[in-house]
Amino acid sequence: MKSFLKNILTTIIGIISSIIVMILLIIGFVAIISSEDEVKVKENSILKIDLANTSVVERSSENPFDGLSLSGDVASTIELKQVLDNIEKAKLDDNIKVIYINTSYVSAGISQIEEIRNKLLEFKQTEKPIIAYSEVYNQAAYYLSSVANKVYLNPEGVVELKGLSAGFMFYKGLLEKLDIEVQIIRHGKFKSAVEPFMLDKMSDANREQMQLLLNSFADNLFDSIASQRGMTLSDIHNHANNLSLENAKSCLDLHYVDALLYQDQVDDSLLVISKSEKLNFISLNKYSNVKVEKKEISRNKIAIIYATGEINSGKGDVKSIGSETTAKAIKTAREDKNVKAILLRVNSPGGSALASDVIWRETLLAKEEKPLIVSMGDYAASGGYYIACAADSIVANPTTLTGSIGVFGMIPNLQKLYKNKLGISIDTVNTNKHADMGMNRALTKFEEDKIQKSVVDIYTTFITHVGEGRNMSTTAVDEIGQGRVWTGYDAKDIGLIDTYGGLEKAIEIAVYLAEIEDYRIISLPKKKDPFAELALKFGGETSISDLVMLKLGLKTELTNPIENLLKRDKIQARIPFIMELK
Repeated sequence: MKSFLKNILTTIIGIISSIIVMILLIIGFVAIISSEDEVKVKENSILKIDLANTSVVERSSENPFDGLSLSGDVASTIELKQVLDNIEKAKLDDNIKVIYINTSYVSAGISQIEEIRNKLLEFKQTEKPIIAYSEVYNQAAYYLSSVANKVYLNPEGVVELKGLSAGFMFYKGLLEKLDIEVQIIRHGKFKSAVEPFMLDKMSDANREQMQLLLNSFADNLFDSIASQRGMTLSDIHNHANNLSLENAKSCLDLHYVDALLYQDQVDDSLLVISKSEKLNFISLNKYSNVKVEKKEISRNKIAIIYATGEINSGKGDVKSIGSETTAKAIKTAREDKNVKAILLRVNSPGGSALASDVIWRETLLAKEEKPLIVSMGDYAASGGYYIACAADSIVANPTTLTGSIGVFGMIPNLQKLYKNKLGISIDTVNTNKHADMGMNRALTKFEEDKIQKSVVDIYTTFITHVGEGRNMSTTAVDEIGQGRVWTGYDAKDIGLIDTYGGLEKAIEIAVYLAEIEDYRIISLPKKKDPFAELALKFGGETSISDLVMLKLGLKTELTNPIENLLKRDKIQARIPFIMELK
């Protein structure tokens, strides 16, 4: 009887899940179709930038499930290049009279914010004004908004200014409670990715590098604000140290804002500036569908290959780098005679050392046939730098996090967990002495030495590749390697990058090296057809019910550090954290 009721319940859930999925599919389909409609810009319009409710991504997904909730709301995303292109388009659009930044925080990476901010500085040269207003500004929002000709704040609002901090979780105590021993083999005194599994606080070496890293970031951000607001770097640091921005009046008195206004007063000001009787706002996403004057389509192509997320073997998507997918994309661009240069856009904290090497090999082959340029986003560290190092030119923002040239291995020993917590014992029969080497017992000294040799061999290969790509000796690379993380600002001084800049700067270099005048941009890997992707999911391991459960919040994606530890390739080249400016 219980079995019968269980089957009935499963059937009912399956039917309900299918109905919900169909509704979501319809909503997604409508959203995709409507997003492609051409938009006309009214006269005296205002381009509104709200990056609190619209997240900036390297590449958006075509899957209608991504960003959908059961209420039918769609989480708004926009690609970084779309933001940059829209600001460029607005410079020449006579119907756009002003840019209005209205955001209390920014859903974007620190380097992405820097690229957008620099593009807004270009816009200011047109003498079209930029106006910023918010009820409150967090540090990221104020950093972006400080480019404005006028920065306004609600009379009861505040600008957050407290400096930068980095916090790390350490799992040593948790692992001890679970009787899990993590056997760690690493090379490089700064390779801090393993520290959360072996320590309960930062090592001195890691604390040193993180302090220098944060100081470099803070100086860059604060100096950029100071240059726009008529202050000095010292002024900003003093205000942060003393928490001087305690209310709206102090923000005005210290010249962080130009006036304290309510929304209706800001609206009145925008009406005057736009010379209009009605506020005609157009969002960044909507402005993306505004067609520009068509030019003759060039046969010359610049291929931008997006490498975003952790690096793993196999296939990837818009949020992860798969060695098979990325290598295939580079090969496709290499074999296309109309592709005159390849631009690899890297935004990755690293990952599998083996997968990184597979991608590196394909970059080397591509470089032999046409210019290869790398544009670094928020991160191009460890494995992310591995896949970048062969390029003819490497471009990064001062706030890009890079380097971390190091390798480590982690193999958990679960023997005590099984025995002491679960009452399970394991006995084995082996054909050879080390056949049972793995997670069910401790490594012997001989086995550990063998893995250590593998890690050192991979590290040697890593620094050799970097040395060959950057015209440096392996000794010189080792001195700046050892797993140490650098900002883009410092990376230029030590030879890890060639110049400062973002995606647009990298495109300029690609065009120059390709010796072409006219070109068009193509993006790789090609995005999957959204409905074909769903069909694959339904036919694979992910069920319709699983997808619905994810949307209901009753099931979560793999986020547990212990589960991640068990699933990853054992030899890694990665950094252990994701940085956000808040």
